[in-house]
Amino acid sequence: MASLTERKNVFVMADEAHRTQYGFNANYDDRGEGIKYGYAKYLRDALPNATFVGFTGTPVASTDKNTQMVCGNYIDVYDMTQAVADGSTVKIYYESRVIPLNLPQNLDLDEAYNDITEDQKEDVKQRLKSKWSRIEALAGAKPRVEALAKDIIQHFETRQQAMKAKGMIVTMSRRIDVDLYDEIIRLKPEWHLDDDDKGVIKVVMTGSSSDPASFQRHIGPKKRHNLLEKHMKDVNDELQLVIVRDMRLTGFDVPSMHTMYIDKPMKGHNLMQAIARVNRVFKDKPGGLIVDYVGIAESLKEALKEYTESDQAQTTIDTDKAVELMLLKYDVIQDMLYNLDYSKFNSDKKSERYYTISNTMDYVIGLGE
Repeated sequence: MASLTERKNVFVMADEAHRTQYGFNANYDDRGEGIKYGYAKYLRDALPNATFVGFTGTPVASTDKNTQMVCGNYIDVYDMTQAVADGSTVKIYYESRVIPLNLPQNLDLDEAYNDITEDQKEDVKQRLKSKWSRIEALAGAKPRVEALAKDIIQHFETRQQAMKAKGMIVTMSRRIDVDLYDEIIRLKPEWHLDDDDKGVIKVVMTGSSSDPASFQRHIGPKKRHNLLEKHMKDVNDELQLVIVRDMRLTGFDVPSMHTMYIDKPMKGHNLMQAIARVNRVFKDKPGGLIVDYVGIAESLKEALKEYTESDQAQTTIDTDKAVELMLLKYDVIQDMLYNLDYSKFNSDKKSERYYTISNTMDYVIGLGE
């Protein structure tokens, strides 16, 4: 490809650089288009002396795609820890509620999902397809889906008591999306309504008329997806939970989302983009929670290695450690209020609750330093 200019004072700034700035090596397209290169090769041929600057929140570091190798060393890093300190995002908490897949001895789950990513070339995807299908079959087994649905309902209802907000469930396949939805509404039929403008839970996925009949009520045009996204963004809307495979992990900005349930092996920048769905600032939201059903703890640690040293230690907080700290503080508060009767705080009478709060405030102020 001929160059457009040889000038050296040309600057190319690429947003979301982890997506497009690759493809220096040739690939053969068996659909009749012959040898093809990626966008990065053509762009650099056209502007051989330009300076390229990339912006990304999730740099990639895989064998065939490496953001830093393409764009050079970091000029500046605004990491997640600094964003929390600045109040730009909230902390992310991690909770393990793993439901075992009951893998056969000859199937290594870590090996399988470390190999499978959305960035792999088509031939690699095909080689790994059978391995992924076997894991998907185990993850989507009826007893496991039943256990998953029951646990999510119990957990999410408890979360909603503390703060009304939104949640997302991420599964391995559209089949599991549909089966999980059916099981959830079997347990909570009042959550289901056929009208896309109503209902507590929806599946967001693409598909066609050739898909199974059970998929069809969840498949719709782009305007359906936009409508559901609009309902999710409205904290007062009755839609509270969406089930996805991956199509809404990126670009789905719902500040009020406080919980993400992950039942899909994930790694690298895809995992980081997923968990970033719950770290948006919203009113008095104290933090976002990642609930892990499939065992992504090690993948999360590996993903954080692609970020700053401070992020590796501070970005996510294990809920067990948070509970331990909370109990310590609770003991301190109990000691402080030892001589105060606050039993009517849980009274059915609003006046008694208000009086208890006011009386407790006066008592604490009276304690001084």
